[in-house]
Amino acid sequence: MSTGKEVRLARIMGRDGKALVVAMDHAAIAGPMGALAEPGEIIRRVVAGEPDALLLTRGMLRHGRAAMGPQVGIILRITGGFTVLSGMDFHDRVISTVEEALRWGADGVAVTVKFGYESEGEFIQAASAVADSCDRWGMPLMVEVMLVPRGGSGFPEGEGLTIAARAAAELGADLIKTSLQEDGAGFRELVEGCPVPVLALGGDLKDEGAVLQMAKRAMQAGAAGLAMGRNVWLAEDPEAMVQKLREVVHS
Repeated sequence: MSTGKEVRLARIMGRDGKALVVAMDHAAIAGPMGALAEPGEIIRRVVAGEPDALLLTRGMLRHGRAAMGPQVGIILRITGGFTVLSGMDFHDRVISTVEEALRWGADGVAVTVKFGYESEGEFIQAASAVADSCDRWGMPLMVEVMLVPRGGSGFPEGEGLTIAARAAAELGADLIKTSLQEDGAGFRELVEGCPVPVLALGGDLKDEGAVLQMAKRAMQAGAAGLAMGRNVWLAEDPEAMVQKLREVVHS
């Protein structure tokens, strides 16, 4: 790993090698979604809880940067290219570049790869090209691993995610963001089979108790942290939620 990548990764991860990342990249797909209507205000409330990093789009970064302060890492999403207006066939595309993310002051970039999807090869090819640029520029790469199994693949979800996470690491990911099944089954095997840190994503909106229980299960199973979105910025008190999750991650 290059020195530049190590420096930037240290701005994303805590001193203990773990990270609480708050994902606030949803408005590019689904619109304001309540709290995201005012980027500066919701970023201010989230950052007050002291997350390690934020996962943002360029719009959220542009309109919320003044509320951030210098202490929080910035991961810029560079895939997307669809909205809920197009229906449910969400096909991510690379819509920006590593060089542009550097110009925006990002400490890392994020892409989504949908393994098992009918266009899996296109996703892998695009992510691999991004990984090449990340290595060239010393930029950490987060790959959001999604599993969209086609009928007849024969792999249960836990095993499929384990294969997909390792495939993302082989592509050149420095961080993996992926889901934790409700019972946590297979997540420890996924982590043990992946040579880079794995962050568990929050997923659908849950009540606070369920969110914290999920966070604890993920950390107990070996996660290097969490990447939470709606369950933070749609919480009644986002600052308090960040603080509670931070305690789970960095305890």
